[in-house]
Amino acid sequence: LRARHQTGFSLPAVLLAKMTSEEKRRSSYQNGHVPFPGIKTYVDPDTYEDPTQAVHEFTKEIDPSRIRIERVIGAGEFGEVCSGRLRTPGKKEIAVAIKTLKGGYVERQRRDFLREASIMGQFDHPNIIRLEGVVTKSRPVMIVVEYMENGSLDSFLRQHDGHFTVIQLVGMLRGIASGMKYLSDMGYVHRDLAARNILVNSNLVCKVSDFGLSRVLEDDPEAAYTTTGGKIPIRWTAPEAISYRKFSSASDAWSYGIVMWEVMSYGERPYWEMSNQDVILSIEEGYRLPAPMGCPVALHQLMLHCWQKERSHRPKFTDVVSFLDKLIRNPSSLLPLVEDIIHLLTNPHED
Repeated sequence: LRARHQTGFSLPAVLLAKMTSEEKRRSSYQNGHVPFPGIKTYVDPDTYEDPTQAVHEFTKEIDPSRIRIERVIGAGEFGEVCSGRLRTPGKKEIAVAIKTLKGGYVERQRRDFLREASIMGQFDHPNIIRLEGVVTKSRPVMIVVEYMENGSLDSFLRQHDGHFTVIQLVGMLRGIASGMKYLSDMGYVHRDLAARNILVNSNLVCKVSDFGLSRVLEDDPEAAYTTTGGKIPIRWTAPEAISYRKFSSASDAWSYGIVMWEVMSYGERPYWEMSNQDVILSIEEGYRLPAPMGCPVALHQLMLHCWQKERSHRPKFTDVVSFLDKLIRNPSSLLPLVEDIIHLLTNPHED
């Protein structure tokens, strides 16, 4: 008895024998991702017969008396997004963002709304937006998350065009890559990684957010219908995901390359005014976005590496983090020859 991981790695039978039937059931949803003892694996809330069970399992119920809503900061498909304060037992108040579900919803909308909380509640990483808890036992139904003072990364960069050093921008990219490495290690595929879905706090820490994909894309102005059905944010999505709906950590790596380009161009629109169809055709013909003005060769080479047509040739997020760490430790390496960069990318674990 041996289980074979997608990468060809074999898992000993002894380890398999220790897995409970519940773990086996869950692992089957991870595209062959078999959990090791002690390593958390993402569980899709849709695999629960009763989705409210996932909410109970992965989130904390908050007494609404502990929440003080202060002002409306945005609108979501399901209701308003507000800023406010959360009183935590024995601790000081903390700033939070509160998503509310407007009245008059049907049960399916409530389930879709809380699905994002069931996903977020499984994550614990400094570069992933933190779920504080939910309010489900009274109205309005709420999702409470940490407050990110600087809002979404794309608009933040556009407001501060040219204000940061290359190393500061690389630090932001390193944070996003670290969050994505964590998600990838858990077996979670984001599918909508873009600067608009990264939030920035007052310390310039970037955190991956927006985990309610099934509804986000319906409400996303960037999403376009594809021939395979469904809506996809074309400019950020890998070719195999557009054509065959093959989403994976490798397609997230392609999207990460686009996020790198957005960061280095201070929030420019990828492929500018090209139509979605022109973007698809150009990519098929081998076109790739050029380096933004002032972008070091090292970073553009990493982008191109993320945009390899063959998904198995794209870098893993662990390699991206290690590569960016080297650049941060040795800023002069942002200026070397292209050949050195290609060597670094193909030998990521060398010191």
